[in-house]
Amino acid sequence: MPELRKDPIVGRWVIIATERARRPMPESTEPMLAPGGFCPFCEGNEDHTPNEIFAFRQQDTLVDQPGWRVRVVPNKFPALKIEGNLQKKGDGIYDHMNGIGAHEVVLECPFHEKSMAQLPESYIREILWVYHERLNDLKKDPRMVYGMIFKNVGIAAGASMEHSHSQIIVTPILPVNVLEEMNGALEFYNYRGRCIYCDIISQELKADCRVIMDSPGYLVIAPYASRFPFETWIIPKHHGSNYENTSKSELEELAVVLKTVLLKLEIALDGPAYNYMIHTGALNSPPTTHYHWHIEIIPRLTKVAGFEWGTGFYINHIPPEQAASVLRNTDTDGI
Repeated sequence: MPELRKDPIVGRWVIIATERARRPMPESTEPMLAPGGFCPFCEGNEDHTPNEIFAFRQQDTLVDQPGWRVRVVPNKFPALKIEGNLQKKGDGIYDHMNGIGAHEVVLECPFHEKSMAQLPESYIREILWVYHERLNDLKKDPRMVYGMIFKNVGIAAGASMEHSHSQIIVTPILPVNVLEEMNGALEFYNYRGRCIYCDIISQELKADCRVIMDSPGYLVIAPYASRFPFETWIIPKHHGSNYENTSKSELEELAVVLKTVLLKLEIALDGPAYNYMIHTGALNSPPTTHYHWHIEIIPRLTKVAGFEWGTGFYINHIPPEQAASVLRNTDTDGI
């Protein structure tokens, strides 16, 4: 029997429909990123990217030269540009402004590796710290309101380059999905006086059926109202609203957790395309007691179709309890 579940944060309903897994599906014709060949993201090809913004590199090596470990450059084809003024205007009922913001690419290693899960923990620690440093730098610009950190892996997830990388887009407005989350968290806090994410941690630890991984500082779960098969959240146990305020020791533990979770997904799902997004508080906003930063990982195993677009409902054919069990029992030792 299908089941309707309500997301406790934003109030979104999800349909858990296991019988949908039996429906006939066409063979995937999704094109693959061409392996091999010239890669502008590899060390030695620095002249094929825009000028370096930030990098962790070996001592006595020069900007835009080899010797880096993690490197940040502007996106060559940016969604938003940092130069100019917002020039907010109205035209009757319509509002518009210039496309001011920032769009950066984080090159996660100097060698050609397509899987972040295969990188050493030392690289992942530095990647996470790069996110921290870039958000703290970008929020110095008063035009910048929100920083979205995300990673697209595989062409089905929107990636156009094979080399392991992630992106940062900073916008001059608060995105509607984030605003919806923040408003839901605030409503819960105003009613109960508690952070809903902290309550989720407490309840999921008691229920135990959707827990994928439990470390001292982080809980990894398949959320109760998962929109997609094997949707995975990483939630810090220590309450904090903004990722950029996270300590270095907390990010060191997160590197271990993130690597383990990505390995589990790669092994259990045979290297799927996926997206991950860091949901964090608005830039320059003071720490809040109601919002809680976290990471959402979405394997791209199904496609959003007409019903989802038309209603805002999602149909998930893998119950989160089943997904959590599969991932929890996926062995990453020796990988």
